[in-house]
Amino acid sequence: MKHPSIPSTTGLSTKTIALIASILGSGIVFLDGTIVNVALPAIRTSLHGGLAQQQWVVEAYLLTLASLLLVGGSLGDLFGRRRVFAIGLAGFGGCSLLCAVAPSSGMLIGARAAQGIAGAMLVPSTLALIMDTFDPSERAGAIGTWTAFTGVATVIGPLGGGALVQAASWRWIFAINLLPVAITLRLLRRLPADTRTSGHVDVVGAALCAFGLGGPVFALIEQPQHGWGDPLVAVPAIAGILLLISFVAWERRTPQPMLPLSLFAVRNFAVGNLTTLTLYAGLGVATFFLILFIQQVGGYTPLQAGLSLLPITVLIFLLSRRFGMLADRLGPKLFMGGGPVVAGLGLLLLVRTNANADYLTAILPGIVVFGLGMSATVAPLTATVLGSVQVGHSGVASGVNNAISRVAGLLAIAALGAVVSGSFQTRLERELANRPLSPAARVAVASARDRPLVTSSTGVPGPERGVVHSALVDASVHAFRIGMGVGAALSILGGLVALIGIENPKRRVRSADCPGGALTGVGAAAADGATTKPLPAGAAAHV
Repeated sequence: MKHPSIPSTTGLSTKTIALIASILGSGIVFLDGTIVNVALPAIRTSLHGGLAQQQWVVEAYLLTLASLLLVGGSLGDLFGRRRVFAIGLAGFGGCSLLCAVAPSSGMLIGARAAQGIAGAMLVPSTLALIMDTFDPSERAGAIGTWTAFTGVATVIGPLGGGALVQAASWRWIFAINLLPVAITLRLLRRLPADTRTSGHVDVVGAALCAFGLGGPVFALIEQPQHGWGDPLVAVPAIAGILLLISFVAWERRTPQPMLPLSLFAVRNFAVGNLTTLTLYAGLGVATFFLILFIQQVGGYTPLQAGLSLLPITVLIFLLSRRFGMLADRLGPKLFMGGGPVVAGLGLLLLVRTNANADYLTAILPGIVVFGLGMSATVAPLTATVLGSVQVGHSGVASGVNNAISRVAGLLAIAALGAVVSGSFQTRLERELANRPLSPAARVAVASARDRPLVTSSTGVPGPERGVVHSALVDASVHAFRIGMGVGAALSILGGLVALIGIENPKRRVRSADCPGGALTGVGAAAADGATTKPLPAGAAAHV
């Protein structure tokens, strides 16, 4: 059957087809990790939601993606990488379509969760496909090309998302996925037949991890509305903690765990991943709450919001390799310790932001300092984590480190959302405590309590609108500053932990070979070198 809208692949070599398919396949998953944030205010307005619904649109995707990522590669080993890649792609496209037509917040959140499952099937196969297709002497160049283009996706996401939301609708940020999905599916049909290897899917571990993370995340997001004493909050929180404890116990006893806990006995691996958790939590705070604040309070357009974070990406891709080369000469400890501290100082600079959110004086300085801190950290951090384990375990170490970077964003958005919501509500109540508001105004304010970082409220009588609006603006600015302060503290804490705990490694993985770090999924290939044998997809799980 002809597809006139899809470019012909006649004349392309198998290696070129595999590389293009891998870039497009992983690119749409990276794209969806960054494109949605700028659309959240428009989604809130369209579907009549609040902060909790905005959090779930992001968190549902991250939850399933992060918790199932480590088993996605095992599915490729058992059933064939091309087949699992294709199923993941088709699922991702179908879920994108469901997101695009979602009539309610609940349906959008459900489709996003399913989209994360498809992404967890899709992504591990991309690097494994390159490792299988290219000769050992060609892999480094192929992986470099793959890394560069997946990095471009992090730039295109906010910019393209902002432009689509502003010019058309937020629904197009999901619908646009259908074109690269169709192209990639056509490319995959031209690749050789699958080869399967023996393997094991840790289904129990994956389920315990997903539900264990889901319980606390659900509790943190819903707590501002219901309170910790409500069974709707308390039961998932307790159940999630118990499931996470069970997950650790299961991973200790199962012969083929999805998360080899023995790796955490290695000092640099454990400390490096703790630093990853705190640093990428700071990144999650910046990309989620800052984007919401400058649009919903500062009045930025979606395109302006997308452009606001561009300096972070530019700095990382201009400077991270240079910092990596310095770390190769001087050792990574200084960069892993100092980088997160600098990034935290950048978030602290954002605490100065007021309701005007002037970009040049309030936003840009903090963004630049944060970007410099990230640039100094990402490559040495990834190289140190991979260099801390034996060569044969580098693929698994890469998968764990990249999964932890996604879990960091998942937990940060949930936990900081609770902090921001609580701070907003407390400040709003204090601002209006002694104001003689009418019953209609008090009903409107009670409704606004569940929508932090939103400065408008319907139903307020005309004479009282100014007072209520001023209180909502003040509470939003206060809550945003508290959130940025907590995010900064987390990032700085990660730097201090690295300064104390990291030892300059004996086995060197060149930091210069890991320029994008966990942001671009750099991992197993950098650790094991270009001449290693192809890794199982399960060992190369990354995102």
